[in-house]
Amino acid sequence: MGMEEEYAWVIDFLPGGRADQRAGEPIAQLVGEHFFTLFEVSVKPGKTLTFGQRLYIGPAEREEVERIRKRMTYDELTGTARTELNSALGKILHYREAEFMGFFNKSGPLSVRLHQLELINGIGKRHLQQILEARETKPFDNFADLHARLPLMPDPVQLLVNRILEEMQGRVQHYLFVRPPARNE
Repeated sequence: MGMEEEYAWVIDFLPGGRADQRAGEPIAQLVGEHFFTLFEVSVKPGKTLTFGQRLYIGPAEREEVERIRKRMTYDELTGTARTELNSALGKILHYREAEFMGFFNKSGPLSVRLHQLELINGIGKRHLQQILEARETKPFDNFADLHARLPLMPDPVQLLVNRILEEMQGRVQHYLFVRPPARNE
């Protein structure tokens, strides 16, 4: 189907499991690297995970993850996971920087009145025009290049993190980065 995550980043690790679990197996909450899917997984016995650690969660043999317990919603995350999510998203954006620069370099209009870039809070008509003019001259190389060429624009990484968080919480009409929730959810 092509909609599966291969890697995910740790946003919470509960070595004793949840308080409401009887068995107390170690679990972790993760954010997927490609579609920003939120997961709860069972961790293999004896494995210790660290915040921001990148894990393989694909179909082949996994080193740290025993099984994927469930796909989660933002509201199901622990307080710690919500706190760590911002940092993990920033790491993922830097890890996939070339892809996100492609978004800034190639995004187009959704309609006559609305451009994809305008869906990101902090990018209004003025910043949109500056981005379009700057990328026509030369595509942006990375986040630092974008910020250097448009110094009055807010931090592009934080703008994207904020947009991804909005999408995770289902507070948007158009999904740019996060796999939208299933229609029957």
